[in-house]
Amino acid sequence: MLDLLKDLWGFMRERKKFWLAPIILVMLLLGVLIVLAQGSAVAPFIYALF
Repeated sequence: MLDLLKDLWGFMRERKKFWLAPIILVMLLLGVLIVLAQGSAVAPFIYALF
């Protein structure tokens, strides 16, 4: 996993594509939110947001 992040950062730095960083960060945060909400009592409230 750490190698993937290093490669991704190297790609963004070399090709000057720093605008990808916020998109990737938001996608990761949404993924973590969905995974954590799968089996919890907070799930109905999170699903109401979307």
